[in-house]
Amino acid sequence: MVYISDILARQILDSRGNPTLEVDVNLSDGSLGRAAVPSGASTGEYEAYELRDNNLKFFNGKSVFKAIENINVEIFNTFSGRNPFEQRNIDHDLIELDGTLNKNKLGANAILGFSMAVARAAAKSQNLPLWKYIGGMRANTLPIPMMNIINGGAHANNGLDFQECMIMPIGFTKFSDALRSGVEIFSNLKKLLSKKGFSVAVGDEGGFAPNINNLEEALSYITESVENSGYKLGEEIFISIDAAASEFYEKDIYTLKGENKKYSTDELVTFWENICNKFPIVSIEDPFDENDWKGFKELTKRIGKKVQIVGDDLFVTNKKRLLKGIKNRSANSILIKLNQIGTVSETLETMELAKNSNFGVIVSHRSGETEDVFISDLSVALNAGQIKTGSLSRSDRTAKYNQLLRIEETMGDNAYYFGNDFFNNFNI
Repeated sequence: MVYISDILARQILDSRGNPTLEVDVNLSDGSLGRAAVPSGASTGEYEAYELRDNNLKFFNGKSVFKAIENINVEIFNTFSGRNPFEQRNIDHDLIELDGTLNKNKLGANAILGFSMAVARAAAKSQNLPLWKYIGGMRANTLPIPMMNIINGGAHANNGLDFQECMIMPIGFTKFSDALRSGVEIFSNLKKLLSKKGFSVAVGDEGGFAPNINNLEEALSYITESVENSGYKLGEEIFISIDAAASEFYEKDIYTLKGENKKYSTDELVTFWENICNKFPIVSIEDPFDENDWKGFKELTKRIGKKVQIVGDDLFVTNKKRLLKGIKNRSANSILIKLNQIGTVSETLETMELAKNSNFGVIVSHRSGETEDVFISDLSVALNAGQIKTGSLSRSDRTAKYNQLLRIEETMGDNAYYFGNDFFNNFNI
């Protein structure tokens, strides 16, 4: 019988130069599974706990040596000798070993690193790509990429209150063609911004952060770049926004400092309706604060048949919170981030619940990323249909796209692009 023979964690650097965890799981047959854990900048209050040392003498308090010790000692002592093909049992026992509601004893980063590395090692042992090991014969769908090409909010130092302005190349039949369109639009956006005198340095997720304050101005530059690239906005290319509204919500008021405006929940609902009438927006992520269930419900009721209303901080990849959203009809889609919940199995369960409830599913990166491409395989494994992994620059972002190109090549004629399904799900 194949068993886990060794477990080793180390500290590496993420895409922002901050420490994070990398975990190796060795099996008795010589297979190695390696996984690196990402980290977010704008994090929801209900996310699983990321364990940091908080010792200001090292890495400004961000080192992860406690989490490493938890893996190399406690997790090693508990799980060495275990069958690596029992992912759900291992993840269940990890949760039991931690024994807290938000994984703050061992650290969700420690737990997730081990959980992901076990899945990788098991796939390697069976000589299967990760997407096929997780998804089996059902896995055949390449996701629509959500490409974050203009940054604001917590991801930039400009005056734009909204965190991400993205393009979605939906009107294509192949992932590789959709990706190419994004590359061309991104390149033309760079030329346009440079021509207008803006900096074209890129932010954490590879997008531009021009010194603008107004959402409509940002979307007008994207519109012009799409047209300059020879694509049709509203037919082939659509717009997606991550508002990250929790970042500008306080005492029941949404304050847009860049635009010098304040909104109540009802007024912000109207704001979103109006902006969707002006631009071909098909997805809005976290349009309200993570506790503003009323706002999510009202916006979903108003425009949810033609626009994807996505819960990120609202749901934090948590099955219980998603169930509340389904019953409440607050949002109609969920963002999936492995490190929000902390194990592979819990992530899969949340994705399956969402799909079975006709919720849209978007597998997502974090702003502090690594070269690890686990999320690319995950998006294909469960036919999620959408992936959010940043812009078309920085190798920590493009690595995910490159992995999807490899998967598409491997699938050959069996590869299916999610574009048509998205059109069918919404009245576009």
